[in-house]
Amino acid sequence: HAGTSLHLFDFFQEKSAEGVAQLSNLADAARRGELGRGLAEAATYTRQSNDAFAAGLAKSRDRLVGDVERLFLGAAGGEEALEDLEDVLLRADLGVGTAEEVVEEVRELIRSGDGKRLSATDVKSVMRGRLVEVLETGAEDGRRALKFNEEEGGLTVWFVMGANGMGKTTTIGKLSRRLRVEGEQKVLVAACDTFRAGAVEQLELWAERAEVDCFGPAEGQNGPSAVLYGALDRAIADKYDTLIVDTSGRLSNNAALTAELAKMKRVIQKRMAKDPSAPNMSVPHETLLVLDAAQGRMALDSALQWNKDIGLSGLVLTKLDGSARGGSVVAIGREMGLPVKLVGVGEGIEDLRDFEAEPFVDGLLGIGTSSSSSQGGESEAQSLKRRLADLRRERDDRAKAPPAPAPAKAAVESAVGGSNSTREKSERPKRGSGGGNKKKKKKKKR
Repeated sequence: HAGTSLHLFDFFQEKSAEGVAQLSNLADAARRGELGRGLAEAATYTRQSNDAFAAGLAKSRDRLVGDVERLFLGAAGGEEALEDLEDVLLRADLGVGTAEEVVEEVRELIRSGDGKRLSATDVKSVMRGRLVEVLETGAEDGRRALKFNEEEGGLTVWFVMGANGMGKTTTIGKLSRRLRVEGEQKVLVAACDTFRAGAVEQLELWAERAEVDCFGPAEGQNGPSAVLYGALDRAIADKYDTLIVDTSGRLSNNAALTAELAKMKRVIQKRMAKDPSAPNMSVPHETLLVLDAAQGRMALDSALQWNKDIGLSGLVLTKLDGSARGGSVVAIGREMGLPVKLVGVGEGIEDLRDFEAEPFVDGLLGIGTSSSSSQGGESEAQSLKRRLADLRRERDDRAKAPPAPAPAKAAVESAVGGSNSTREKSERPKRGSGGGNKKKKKKKKR
């Protein structure tokens, strides 16, 4: 149906839009006259993806949501409450910029509402809206979709990099399986990590699990670029659809290995050039950096350096299921300006999902995880989205209205959970008043 939006593998949607014949389960179902069944299967996949986000982000959600709820159940109010909210967001690895934007919008909504109290649900709606906006990087211009060779029958090359232990080889295995199963592609993986002991054997095992072919170094061959050139020759000669290149794990400050990465990219550009005198600068079609979500913001500095030295097209976040730092996805995506394309949400070979901002944020904030999350047919996510739109519209309407006296400071204080600190200050004697003759003022308890 033309008006139906399906959360299918994004790059297959793009491939279809380019008019290149890529088979999918939905297309097969349509040809068999079983479009209804195909749509049901697509809906099931979407639901499974959303459930996977929710399960994988459980640890991050428990920490963030628990801290926010404790904040609003506490006695602190006013600016103190807003500062505590900012601390909670920073501890969740959301990043300084995002934390400040959330707090500032909450403060702005309070002021524009004449000090009207905001509920925890109102604050949650602001958090959800801001996080989704940050994570939509690359969605509108198509950069989030994985890129293929646009020439029919041409070889697609994806270059995958990351430090040891990030889950790079595992990601390649899972991704190659998706290409084979969902795209019906002929896939070759290149074992170019010739430095780490056992790396080639590990990739060969994943290739076997994914039921794809693996090209490894010949006996006595230990140069990554030489292995890569051989893999390119085989992929082109045997008409593979996609070649995924595994690279040596490294830290961003390892100059020699970083130079080797740059050399490997040049090998791809030279081998796939139509004119021997002019390298093909449009390849590799993807240069993906795999990051471990458990590292939180520690991964950001390395990612920034790799992007500067090699040039990245997107990020893959792994191990979200075992980390309480899922919020780091927000900080990394925001500061790098790169789209998160894929996320690993479990150990199974099928647990590599397309990244979608709204399901991810809902999983992070625990939205829609309880049976009572829907009322009157409207999901909790839809309700929060509508509430944020109402808050922002009310704010904008007031901004257009004639100026009114600014709300009293006490009103702003009470709007975020109480006015204890304001009341204490008002009870203190002013300098020069009768109470000023006291020799010693009792200190306020912290």
